[in-house]
Amino acid sequence: MRGRATRSAFALGSAALLVFGVAGCNQSSPEEGQSQTSLKIVEQIQIDENGTEVTADASQAPADPRGDGNAACSPLSLAMAGALTGPDAALGINIRNGVQLAVDQHNEANPGCQVQLKTFDTEGDPQKATQVAPQIVSDAYTIGLIGPAFSGETKATGQVFDQAGLVATTASATNVTLSENGWKTFFRGLANDGVQGPSVANYLKNNLGNTKVCVVDDSTDYGLGLAQAVRDTLGPVADGACNISVKKGDKDFSAAVNQIKGVAPESVFFSGYYAEAAPFVQQLRDGGVTANFVSADGSKDPEFVKQAGEASKDAILSCPCGPATGKFAEEYTAKWNMEPGTYSTEGYDLGTILLKGIDAGKHTRAELLDFVRTYSGQGVARKYEWTPTGELTNTLIWVYKVQ
Repeated sequence: MRGRATRSAFALGSAALLVFGVAGCNQSSPEEGQSQTSLKIVEQIQIDENGTEVTADASQAPADPRGDGNAACSPLSLAMAGALTGPDAALGINIRNGVQLAVDQHNEANPGCQVQLKTFDTEGDPQKATQVAPQIVSDAYTIGLIGPAFSGETKATGQVFDQAGLVATTASATNVTLSENGWKTFFRGLANDGVQGPSVANYLKNNLGNTKVCVVDDSTDYGLGLAQAVRDTLGPVADGACNISVKKGDKDFSAAVNQIKGVAPESVFFSGYYAEAAPFVQQLRDGGVTANFVSADGSKDPEFVKQAGEASKDAILSCPCGPATGKFAEEYTAKWNMEPGTYSTEGYDLGTILLKGIDAGKHTRAELLDFVRTYSGQGVARKYEWTPTGELTNTLIWVYKVQ
C-alpha cells in the first residue's frame, strides 16, 4: 500500500515517519463489528532524509493528462497491476482510480488518440503476480505499466517486464533492493525505504527524544526491508528485547503485546500493512501499552483508522506519497465520490507521464521507455525525474497523524 499517496498534533519540527495505505472506491466495507470513528489521517510536514522540513514547491503547475487535445494514435493500452481484492485491496484501488482518472481525462480531450487502461488483480501476492505478468507482456497493444504495487510482487515480476522491454512504473513499491537488480524498465515513483527508514528513525530519536523503541515487522519483503532501515538508524535505541517479527495475516498479537509491555518503550514502530496494523494497535491499547504507535506507508490508509477505531488516535504515520491537492483532488472526488487515498496521486502522475509520452508520438515499448528515462516534469505529488537505476532524483517524505 502507495500514492498514492498522499496532519500531526505534536511539535513535528523536522522528521519523518512511514506509512503506506490506500483508499479508493469499491474497497471492501469494514467487517461487522469494526469501529466507527470520526478520526482522519492528516498531513503535517514534508521532510528530507535528515528529517529537515522542506517547503513544498508550488511554483510549477503539474502535468495535465489532457495535453493540447490534438494527440493522434492508433488504439493503445496501458496496464495497471496490483491488489484490487483481498485484505490490502484499498492500496491497489487507490492507484487504479488515479490512473483511470488520468486516462479518462486524456481520452475525453483527445478523440484522435484513445488509450485503454487494462487492470490486473494480483491480490498483492507475488505468486499471483507471476501468473499475471505474462498476460501483460503478451498483449501487443500494451506499451506501459503502472505497477506492481507491492514490493514482493514487484521483485517477483521485474525480470519479466525487463525482458519484454515494458516500462514498469510503480506508485508504491518501496523496498530498496528493487532498483539494484539491473532492470532497465523499472521506475519508482516515490522515495524508497532507504529514505523512509532513516527519516522515521531520526524523527523518533531527535524530535521525540525517544531512548527506547520497539520495532515490529510483518516478515514481508516490504516490512523486513523497512524495519531493517529503521533499526540500523536507531542503533541502540532499537531495544533488542522487543525486536519482533510477526506474520502477514496474523490477527492475534498477544505475545508481541506482552513482550512490548515488559519493555515499556516510548514508541512502537510497526513495519507492515494496515490489515495487521489495525488489530495490533487495538491489542496494544487494550493491553495497557500507551507508547506512541508509529507506522509506515503500508498502514497509511483510511481503512487503518476505520478498522482500528479510537485506538488509532494519535498514531504517527509517514509516507513517501504526496497529499492530494487542488484541481486533482476536486476532480478525483467528483469522479469516485470519495477523496483520494494514499498513492492515488502517484497513480495519477505516473499515468499522466505515460500518456504524455504517447501524445509525443512514442507508440512502441522502446519509444515510451526512452521517453520515461529522459523525462523531467512536475506532477501533483512532486517533480519526476529518474536516475539510471530508476530512482527519483529528489526524494522527500510526508509526515501524517491520526487526529
